[in-house]
Amino acid sequence: MRHSSLMPVLCGVSLLCLMLGGAHFYVQQQLDYVTSALCIIGGITLLVLLIVINKPGSARNTPAILGSAFTVKSWIKIAMVFSAILGSVIFISASHYLATNSNVRWDITQDKQHTLSSYSMEYLGSLTNEVRVTALHVGIPPKYLIDLFNEYERVSGGIITTEIVDPIEQIAYAAKFGAAIKGNENKVIVQSGNNRKDVDFTLAALSEEKLTHAIAAVNRPPRTVYFLTGHNEYSIDSTENNGLAKFKQLLADNNIRSENLMLGINPSIPADCDVLIIAGPRSALSSHEETLVVDYLHGGGDALILIEHTLVTTPDKPLSAAQLAQNPSLNTILNRWGLDVQADIVVDFSNHVGGDVGSPATKNYQPHKALTEGLDYTFYVRPRSITVLPERRETIKHAIIASTTSSENSWAESNRMLDIQFDPSTDTLGPVPFSYVVIEPKSEAKGMAHKKLKPSDTRLIVFTDADFLSNVYIEQFSNAQMGLNLVNWLAELDYHTFVPTKDIKVERLDLTSKQLRQVLVILFFMPFLCVVVGLVLWLSKNK
Repeated sequence: MRHSSLMPVLCGVSLLCLMLGGAHFYVQQQLDYVTSALCIIGGITLLVLLIVINKPGSARNTPAILGSAFTVKSWIKIAMVFSAILGSVIFISASHYLATNSNVRWDITQDKQHTLSSYSMEYLGSLTNEVRVTALHVGIPPKYLIDLFNEYERVSGGIITTEIVDPIEQIAYAAKFGAAIKGNENKVIVQSGNNRKDVDFTLAALSEEKLTHAIAAVNRPPRTVYFLTGHNEYSIDSTENNGLAKFKQLLADNNIRSENLMLGINPSIPADCDVLIIAGPRSALSSHEETLVVDYLHGGGDALILIEHTLVTTPDKPLSAAQLAQNPSLNTILNRWGLDVQADIVVDFSNHVGGDVGSPATKNYQPHKALTEGLDYTFYVRPRSITVLPERRETIKHAIIASTTSSENSWAESNRMLDIQFDPSTDTLGPVPFSYVVIEPKSEAKGMAHKKLKPSDTRLIVFTDADFLSNVYIEQFSNAQMGLNLVNWLAELDYHTFVPTKDIKVERLDLTSKQLRQVLVILFFMPFLCVVVGLVLWLSKNK
């Protein structure tokens, strides 16, 4: 009986020492003194156990031991132990398989750092052309870059392949990408077919937005938009608060090229114009320019027209004739498409920005998958109301894009003397529309070479504000996404736009290979230690 009481102890010690010895060897990746000592102790203990079992006279006690130990209750305990072991093995194996092969991800980080945005996932899932992404990085690449590349390969279903190349160690291979890279530079090269786009991430970590923009750039033919100039419009080259430089950059990030167009110099709208943008002219267009715009629209062209606000004053400072003519409504063009811009100011006492009731903020959008789906609030500075003319061509279709939210505390104020109070005889009660989309199908695009001679339609969007896309306001709320959606739909692009998000500072835990093996030991070897302890306790009780 004394020997039988030693058996579970010897069994536990031998298994524990052998397990710890194997774990230590796995972590250190070499046979050192600690590993040798643990294995020797485990081996000697196992040898002692065999000697005790096979000692003369022990065979006489074995049947008695077995008879007393292996009762029905013992068999139940044995079944429970083996079930626990089997369940643990199955759980660990299933967890490893799901983590490697399953598309289900659970990102519990605060800013969803390891999860691609819905825009990126939907776009990557729609790719059909193979994309090769090569990162030129000197030295050991950061863990976040490896994780980001793996996620793009997984989400794209293998359409995107990635590689990380050290241009110093693989100088011959890196040379085929052209210009040499310095030791302090990092670059990503995205290729699809004959198209290529380079993204530098030397000074800042490579973000999802930059990488997705680059993939979109090499997978879609570029579009060209022309901004009308010559009437003191908002300038795409200006970095001032009322400029459109940031909007121009967002368009460029979405593979849309922006150019200036002065119709006073150019005899016509260029053939490669995908969208004509008239951004808040302060002075009227000439009759010749209006004719060119109308002909462009009738021919199947697409345009975004942004009208600026009417001027307001106080009773002691009446507006001059020149001031009244500022910020023209362009109704001579828009009336042909059934729209009429009013000389008023839309106010909203319920939803506005800051203390200005003339800057309504709204989420009251007409449902439209490409234009308004998923948008948060957008806000506008002193927009005007728009009405639909009853007399218009039957082929023209209208739809409101955005309007004020309140039905009682918003209206179109016709008084331009800063006396804001609702007058039912002259003012229009909300919700007040200040943006419209117009579409007219065409059977053919006559003379429109930039439409590639295919059936087209006229797409026209009118907003009575240009400030929401200016440098000072475009990054507020969903203003940028709204602007990009408008141009994207007008240019008839078939992919979502992508908007840069704020940089997220993430404290990363980069483990060495040895530290990683230590973590694996803790995660996978410790459960078996519990099994060993459980076996020892069970055998002790059934000695």
